[in-house]
Amino acid sequence: MKKRNVDLVVLSDIHLGTYGCHAKELSAYLSTIKPKTLILNGDIIDIWQFRKSYFPKSHLKVVKKLLDFASKGTKVYYITGNHDEMLRKFSGTSMGNFSLCDKVVLELDGKKAWFFHGDVFDSSVHHAKWIAKLGGIGYDYLILLNRFVNWCLKKMGKEPYSLSKKIKSSVKKAVKFISDFEETASDIAIENNYDYVICGHIHEPVITVKENKKGSVTYLNSGDWIENLTALEYNKRRWKLYRHAEMEPIIEEDYFEMETKLDHQLIAAMIFNNK
Repeated sequence: MKKRNVDLVVLSDIHLGTYGCHAKELSAYLSTIKPKTLILNGDIIDIWQFRKSYFPKSHLKVVKKLLDFASKGTKVYYITGNHDEMLRKFSGTSMGNFSLCDKVVLELDGKKAWFFHGDVFDSSVHHAKWIAKLGGIGYDYLILLNRFVNWCLKKMGKEPYSLSKKIKSSVKKAVKFISDFEETASDIAIENNYDYVICGHIHEPVITVKENKKGSVTYLNSGDWIENLTALEYNKRRWKLYRHAEMEPIIEEDYFEMETKLDHQLIAAMIFNNK
């Protein structure tokens, strides 16, 4: 398969190690691209919910592909998020083409781009972490239920349905949080003279221009690989929101416990032996 050359790719909120992660679809996407720079914008491995009994081979395959990019010349930045915040104690660490950091500022064709996950704007993560973690577990099981529902709908010849999106759109506080998140990120970016601000965290893929009295900025969110299956691509001076079309509602996978020395070393390379 011929791969597409892309200047920069942004992925976030993959949540490897959870039931809702669409690892097979992500692996298929990764097999089609050859990026010069890859930004992993937080919540890649879900350390909050990481457990030895659940890490399917498809999830491990994604880890291998991400490491393979770095070994073949792609500059990979792993920006920490709230679900992989344990890695923040290692921020500033670099190994070859792989760098672990809390934020990244790059110049793209003469314009300044600010990349960060976005959990810094979420008060629940900082002031009521146990509630946030409990919510993450509930969200994971909701997505698993949703995949089963969509499997049933597919059998009946009906369109898939997103339970979480329906809940988000019907709860005013959730809608306001998303709007406030975007406005806050954009206002700070304008204040610091950035041309682009690129976030993850809220699982809402978008490319839009935000304005205030001091100026304007292009706000981008890479979405996630739980519900939306999206990524951001920057190539030839243009941004594009990639959406993966082939979503399989539910798939039986071979689950395994990572007992081999090789598997332990590979995961350790990604999470630096954090438990």
